[in-house]
Parts: sequence; C-alpha cells; structure tokens
Amino acid sequence: MTYESAQSIVLGDVEVVRVVEWQGPFGPARTLVPGAGAEAWRDNEEWLAPDHWDPDGDSAVMALQTWVLRSGGRTVLVDTGVGDGRERPGMPLFHRRRDGLLGRLERAGVRPEDVDVVVNTHLHADHVGWNTYEVDGLGSGEWAPAFPNARYLLPAADDFHFGPANGYGGGLREDDRLIYEDSVAPVHRAGLVTLWDGEHRIDENLVLESAPGHTPGSAVLRLASGGDRAVFVGDLLHSPLQILDPGRASCFCLDAAGAAASRRRILERAADTRELVVPAHFGGAGAAEVRRDGAGFEVAAWAAYGTG
Repeated sequence: MTYESAQSIVLGDVEVVRVVEWQGPFGPARTLVPGAGAEAWRDNEEWLAPDHWDPDGDSAVMALQTWVLRSGGRTVLVDTGVGDGRERPGMPLFHRRRDGLLGRLERAGVRPEDVDVVVNTHLHADHVGWNTYEVDGLGSGEWAPAFPNARYLLPAADDFHFGPANGYGGGLREDDRLIYEDSVAPVHRAGLVTLWDGEHRIDENLVLESAPGHTPGSAVLRLASGGDRAVFVGDLLHSPLQILDPGRASCFCLDAAGAAASRRRILERAADTRELVVPAHFGGAGAAEVRRDGAGFEVAAWAAYGTG
C-alpha cells in the first residue's frame, strides 16, 4: 500500500476507510515490546515479516493512520495522527513532520468541514496531531481546529492527566505539554470538546468504552452493525506479538499491568464475538480477526479491503 491510497471495508451499514499518514521501520523491536525477546520475533518471522518486523534491522514496522467511519449519515475520524510542523524535540520521528494528512483525507473524499465527530482514543502525540492545524503554516505557533464542525470526543481521564490540572502528564516529558498546548487546548478554546468516561454512545452503531492502562483514559471504539463487529483498540496493541501473549506491554504503556488486563478483556470479547480487531499502528492489513489459542490468542485472518 502506498501512502496515497485508501483502503475501505463495509461492516454492516458502516463504511470504514483507512488513510495512512506514514509507515515503515519504527525502532528496535525488543524496545517496543520489552517482554518479547529475540526468540519470540524469530519464531514468528514467517508471518511478522515484512509488514510488522524487519528482521535485517530488527526493527518493528508500524503505521501512523487515521480511520474514517461513515455511520448513520455522519463522518467519524478515529485518531488524527502526528500532524505537520509540530515541535516534538523528544520524539525525533514526529518532530516537525510534513506528511499532509489533510490532503490524503481529501483525496479519500473527506473534507475537513464534512467531519462530524473526532475520536481520540488517547492523548498521545500520534493520535491527536491533526486535531488542529497551524493557521499560517509558517511556524507562527497559532493553532486552530482542523475540523471546525466536529465534536471532539476526548477521554476525561487523559484530558486531566495530560492537561494543566495534572501538570501535563506529571511533567515527566516536556513533549506532553507541547502536545496538549498545540493539539488539545485549541479545540477546548473553540468549545468543540466533549469529555467522557466509562462509556459513550456516538450513534446506533458506535460506542466508546474505557480501556485504561496504556494511558489513564485509553479507550476503544466498538462497532456493531447488522451481523458485523469491530473494535478499534488504539494502542492496546502495537505489535501482533501482543495478541499471542496479552501480558506483553509496550514500552509506551504508563500502567503495564492495567494495559495487560484491558488487552486481555478486549481480545477475549473479540475472539468470542468475532469482532475485527483494528489497532492504531499495525502495518500490512492493519486489522485482524483473532481466536483463542491456549492462554493467549492468534490471528485467524487478516482484514480484506477494497482499494479506493
């Protein structure tokens, strides 16, 4: 898949379109999933490479992407990527990127003014970046909502944790303050934010559900329409190796034990109800059906799309 393509699948009455901002080698595989040693990657090389692992460089392969859901006559975006021109000195891959996701969305038939709902599964840099755009595009630091007619649905626990009330993530990373100030605070000031906790229904097909651990407010989005089911799991999964063993946390999880508990709960339901699992960062097909395999799970089938 090239960056310029879009992939789509229809689940019941909902069309799901995948728009990729970037994909490629992300970083050392064993750093991304510390609980998976070299043997775990090598033993699964046949199906992990090349979409999820580059064996030559021992690098995890990942994607930054946005999911567009057309549901009940409305357009819903699930996560908004990294954004252009962001100051992210502690995150070299995200620092001052220029990927033009808004242009890719338009080529997929999604104009900014047509978006009705923006879902941030959590408030990390690569999930909120295109909440806003730089007004002059010249480094002025003036940010405005990228989707002016949308309601932005933000997990209340993350908004508290990463916002000024809790010291921008407790002040552990300077980038957390930058992320909040350029990608979250402007939509608050515009009056476009709805904070939620526990469960939040978007429409007859879509429900947000708390799944804490990766961050305090991490969420999943459940889709149920007709006989079809899917769950957009955000960063509960960074690598398919976490499907095999849900106890493996990523290096980005703030609460590894909590993330593992949420991951197992969501995967159990997905296996039992045949929900398509849609992580935020999987390359390749980007989504999979899972089934139980002993104490863990395995990929039963990868998603099949049409290309737009």
